[in-house]
Amino acid sequence: MSLLEFAKGPALNFALVVFLVGVLWRLLGIALMRFVHPHTEARSSFGKAAAGGLRTVGSRSWPHPEFVSRTGYGEALGYSYHIGLIVVVLFFAPHVQFFKSLFGVEWASLPSGWIDVISIVTVALLIAVLLRRLTNPVLKRISNFDDYFSWFVTVLVLVTGILATLHLGGPYETLLALHILSFNLLLIWFPFGKLMHAFFIVPSRWINGYFLNRKGAAS
Repeated sequence: MSLLEFAKGPALNFALVVFLVGVLWRLLGIALMRFVHPHTEARSSFGKAAAGGLRTVGSRSWPHPEFVSRTGYGEALGYSYHIGLIVVVLFFAPHVQFFKSLFGVEWASLPSGWIDVISIVTVALLIAVLLRRLTNPVLKRISNFDDYFSWFVTVLVLVTGILATLHLGGPYETLLALHILSFNLLLIWFPFGKLMHAFFIVPSRWINGYFLNRKGAAS
């Protein structure tokens, strides 16, 4: 069995199982948590509180004007590289075919040259994110292994993908195998690190907004 066959065969199957089981385990753990029943009288109906939760999702997704001068740069970096990742993952032709093999559906892809440019720009943005984390005293103090390793596996997938697409650094089959192996590593790490925020960020903001609005507080 070649390295490429191993990467897209047993290794990928194992990574997908760990990803699915890990994500379901984390979500089930949250769903089964015992929440303290509120003893205060609700100031808003369920519908109004739920709508308030949706407003909170939106309001917490963009910095308040008072804080833009301090947080605007970080917010811009965050949105930019997330958009880049989404475009590369969802609209690169081989990725579209991969999703088709999993779910049986496909959609239009972008030209390979566009994806190359977006990938390189996204790597540059992620490097800027790392530099900001290393140079900002507050971010540096609160950062831990999870922050750095999650950054590493994300960049590793992008870099190996760029090398494979541009045929730089070795035979194409080897580069593609390394790219798939790095993707497998990301899948395995995903449920156990901060990459899980992809599943948690919207529900957590909605829940906070819901309970604040239930109490009659502005959110």
